[in-house]
Amino acid sequence: MADVKRIWPLLVAGVVLAVVGLVWTLQGLDVLRGSVMSGSSLWAVVGPIVLLSGIVLIGMAIARRRRRD
Repeated sequence: MADVKRIWPLLVAGVVLAVVGLVWTLQGLDVLRGSVMSGSSLWAVVGPIVLLSGIVLIGMAIARRRRRD
């Protein structure tokens, strides 16, 4: 049970970062419109970095889970 408590924070943070990064990327690429961020090249660069960070955290959570099983 202690292992699950160590995995959840990484997993939740990873999912949140991945979703936010995806939204920022789509806004930066002007796929999602209606925002000040839409069409801004800054968000087209920052978004994928945040998305990748989220994916790394998800991968770390999965790796910890597999290591313990």
